[in-house]
Amino acid sequence: MKLKKQVTVCGGAIFCVAVFSLYLMLDRVQHDPARRQNGGGNFPRSQISVLQNRIEQLEQLLEENHQIISHIKDSVLELTDTGAVSPSGQLPFRSANGSWVLPFDGRPTFLSVKPQDCQFAQGRRGQTDLQMLDVYSLLKFDNVDGGVWKQGFEITYEPGEWDSEPLQVFVVPHSHNDPGWIKTFDKYYTDQTQHIFNNMLVKLTEDPRRKFIWSEISYFAKWWESADMHKQEAMRKLILGGQLEMVTGGWVMSDEANVHYFAMIDQLIEGHQWLEKNVGVTPRSGWAVDPFGHSATMPYLLKRANLTSMLIQRVHYSIKKHFASIRSLEFMWRQAWDQKSGTDIFCHMMPFYSYDVPHTCGPDPKICCQFDFKRLPGGRVNCPWKVPPRAVVEANVAERAHLLLDQYRKKSKLFRSKVVLVPLGDDFRYDKALEWDQQYLNYQRLFDYMNSHPEMHVQAQFGTLTEYFTAVYKANNVPQGARPPDYPVLSGDFFAYADREDHYWSGYYTSRPFYKSMDRVLESHLRGAEILFSLAVAHARHTGMEGRYPTSDYTLLTDARRTVALFQHHDAITGTAKENVVIDYGNRLLHSLQGLKRVIINAAHFLVMKNKDVYRFYQTEPFLETSGPSLSWVRYLVLFNPVEQDRLCVVTVLVNSARVRVLTEDGQTLPVQLSAQWSSASQMSAEASFMVRLPALGLAVFHLYDSADTPMTLRSETLLRLSGRGQTAHAVDPLPLRSQTADPQPFYTSTQSLTLGFSGTTGLLEQSIRRKDDPQELKVQIQFVTYGTRSSKDKSGAYLFLPDGKAKPYSQKEPPVVRVVEGPLFSEVVAFYQHFQQTIRIHNVPGVDGLSLDVTTMVDIREQSNKELAMRLVTDIQNDDTFYTDLNGFQMQPRRRFLKLPLQANFYPIASQAYIQDSQHRLTLHSAQALGATSLESGQLEVILDRRLMQDDNRGLGQGLKDNKKTANRFRLLLESRSTGNKSEWKHGPTSFPSLLSHLTSAILNHEVIALPVLPKKRGIPPLHTFAPFTGALPCDFHVINLRSIQHQQDTHSPSPYTALILHRKGLDCGLETPNPGFNCTTTEGQLGLSSLFRNLDLQLLQPVSLSLMYSSPPMANDSSVSLEPMEISAFRLKLR
Repeated sequence: MKLKKQVTVCGGAIFCVAVFSLYLMLDRVQHDPARRQNGGGNFPRSQISVLQNRIEQLEQLLEENHQIISHIKDSVLELTDTGAVSPSGQLPFRSANGSWVLPFDGRPTFLSVKPQDCQFAQGRRGQTDLQMLDVYSLLKFDNVDGGVWKQGFEITYEPGEWDSEPLQVFVVPHSHNDPGWIKTFDKYYTDQTQHIFNNMLVKLTEDPRRKFIWSEISYFAKWWESADMHKQEAMRKLILGGQLEMVTGGWVMSDEANVHYFAMIDQLIEGHQWLEKNVGVTPRSGWAVDPFGHSATMPYLLKRANLTSMLIQRVHYSIKKHFASIRSLEFMWRQAWDQKSGTDIFCHMMPFYSYDVPHTCGPDPKICCQFDFKRLPGGRVNCPWKVPPRAVVEANVAERAHLLLDQYRKKSKLFRSKVVLVPLGDDFRYDKALEWDQQYLNYQRLFDYMNSHPEMHVQAQFGTLTEYFTAVYKANNVPQGARPPDYPVLSGDFFAYADREDHYWSGYYTSRPFYKSMDRVLESHLRGAEILFSLAVAHARHTGMEGRYPTSDYTLLTDARRTVALFQHHDAITGTAKENVVIDYGNRLLHSLQGLKRVIINAAHFLVMKNKDVYRFYQTEPFLETSGPSLSWVRYLVLFNPVEQDRLCVVTVLVNSARVRVLTEDGQTLPVQLSAQWSSASQMSAEASFMVRLPALGLAVFHLYDSADTPMTLRSETLLRLSGRGQTAHAVDPLPLRSQTADPQPFYTSTQSLTLGFSGTTGLLEQSIRRKDDPQELKVQIQFVTYGTRSSKDKSGAYLFLPDGKAKPYSQKEPPVVRVVEGPLFSEVVAFYQHFQQTIRIHNVPGVDGLSLDVTTMVDIREQSNKELAMRLVTDIQNDDTFYTDLNGFQMQPRRRFLKLPLQANFYPIASQAYIQDSQHRLTLHSAQALGATSLESGQLEVILDRRLMQDDNRGLGQGLKDNKKTANRFRLLLESRSTGNKSEWKHGPTSFPSLLSHLTSAILNHEVIALPVLPKKRGIPPLHTFAPFTGALPCDFHVINLRSIQHQQDTHSPSPYTALILHRKGLDCGLETPNPGFNCTTTEGQLGLSSLFRNLDLQLLQPVSLSLMYSSPPMANDSSVSLEPMEISAFRLKLR
């Protein structure tokens, strides 16, 4: 395409700093002064040095990557140049108000959202019996002593209650295996987990009445791969015979607060696909006993994967008590936005403090502990209540059975059916053969006694989780998964979690933000690699070149999928593992990132070749690179857009010359902004930024070369605002640099869309944000505040947030250095403080990217002690006590600030955004990483950036958080106005949705453009061309979650001919004014034709499947349209070639 068709007046320019610069913030472990003092904590220095070397190696590679793109010296491209003017024939110029006007070709773009696509957000919801916001309003959270069930109440029953319908008891043995926590994944496996599986094979086979459940497929797969065929067959027989049940079946038992729904789905698919291929079993029930609070996204995903029931455990003790008192611990969990009941899934909430044996047989832990036979006298574990278990023998079986039955009966009184679930296990239990005998033999004697005495009116047995749920459905005369009569319907979620007193687990929402950020970068690379690999393999098949394409890259994809999946574990992404375990996770993340770069490079190489006949793949001689040696000749640059919409984008590369020319594939010159690349607050070299239009999920090719000055190359103007105390600045000629002594007067920076007002003293946003189309300016001030921790015995740690009162303003003795950069493509203000530096950049382009503020806060609190740094937005918005946080990047959850709760209870997890709103405005803080957020006063929105804590918080970790790294927290701040007709109708409700603009803003923040320089070749570079995979635009309320190559049934190292397309149709709030997004944006009432969507590929199969690909519907006609309801996630099996 000509440049005329590429750079348009309404293009949405998205600033895409080359993605790998994020990793320059990877910081050396030895910089931590606290760690130097304690000699490295509880783990060997060798492990630190291994990761440190890896990090340094990656930093070096990344630095070279910048050089590759950038060292453009004196070679001049000998080609026919169409001249140094833009396609419109105009040059950039400055308008009367000082803002730059950029030339575009004026190609019209349009926005067309159908009214029907707006009705969903306004529609009436089905009533639910339990709305969690209402439950919070109702409860006192008063923590009254409940007697033996300390957080509950006394339970009584009449002796004859079970005479007509005996009590059914299902005792479910389990072992909770964390894939990393106190030990690494591999160490746990070697020391404990492998022995659990080996003993399981022997002990379950001894008696067909014995049952067991398992959830973490990461461990099961590791055991399976080392087991011989006989062991595999014996294990398969136990599973298919119903003695061993795989529950949930994810790669891990995922966290639910910090995880993004892309990764939640991916780890579920990875586990389910492994089970389907190796065992041939499909999980039916969900089991989540250890995540620290529960998200409403999980029931939706499990339902879409065709699970029928689920169980949760870590819920605030006051909510458990309330639900127990109204016998609502079992309910149908429905999505708040569901207008009918299609998202309902049956959920069981465990009533007591923990999932260990003392807290699962009934309300009295002193009695239940006596029935944990691993604690028999002589062992290493005992009962804290000072009454040990006794082995069951003929002399005491009657007394023991009656004592236990009393607990079972009391527990059953909290539920609506006469079926009771009794989990029997704990962390890493059943690793010794002795414990299998102790538990199973003693319980079997108790069951035999109970079942042989009809006057006890009980039927007790070992069972699996699904056997329990099946009995509940049967007792209520309903089919599997259906709502039993009179069972309540619930909507909402279960954050924040408190296990006792005011100990809220809201600290881990932010703990170790460096790794939370790194996880999201890896997720974006994994999604990009999956999509490009699937497209490249399909095109290779289409052209008959499958044999030449490196399909073995599928192994690298599998490795990265499993690394991302492992990191979703509830002690990994949460930041709640020991330091050496965190290092192990970090190693895995880095290794997988490097593998994904190879997959992306190899796929892009094939797809941009104009003549596929000359395509050759050489493992030792990559065609493209993301890093490499410093070279100084004409560069070709391939850019990948991982977003499913066209993208107008500012790309920035480092250069060592101020004479840079950028040309499109067909020789058109692009405007370039030269600016400083700063190595410190006042030291700089040069970088070039230029605007490009990239096709949806596509690749575009550009030339960069050294050239004499042209009118299309413009220089940024830089002003350093100094405190005047002997500070000087060092510039690179010919980039202009001025410095002045800072004065307290506010200063402003503008683009065609936005004007921002900054404090002359602090350099932070302080005055206002004004949009050009809005007569009102909104006061928006950014403040930094710090929280301390309590002086009493209970202090903040990796899990808990226990502040010492309200936050205090961040202060430092010296005033900050403030740098102001202005230019035609972007302007930015950077404020340098001792423990952070904040960059606010605005882009002078029409469309999505020019309508929000790009905010990066680089945080380094390694000199602090027991401090948490927060960024607070203070505005005029009158949101009162209501604010909104997202759940897993999938949906928005209304929150209320409750004064009856402690400060730490009002913090909630955000994976991607939070907003406040009133009848006039909505202000959204989009985040590229998971953090904890709140609104503590009307008009405020606050996010915790990092936490450094010097002590353990008594939840088993045994360490504080002292391994902080220099971390870039990346945000987009979006101000929107409510459209005139909606101002009077607007009110807070049980559901809320982002606007279309907000969804697009989140996409560009989370999926940065990936820059791939072409390595020079001795034989010259063959002709390259843009690759655009789609024939037309996707509806702009559709998101391609993934295009995932499905594993080959025989060859694990190769993809099958099938691909899974996973789509999400977003819910939209159309009540906010929607500016032109800069590309053609239409909605289609959820209709999408797939047969002709993929350019130059034939669709040979279109088959709807369940979310984890295990259940298939009949294939659709290949020319069918697929249809999605708002908020729906659907998966399809495609055969493309």
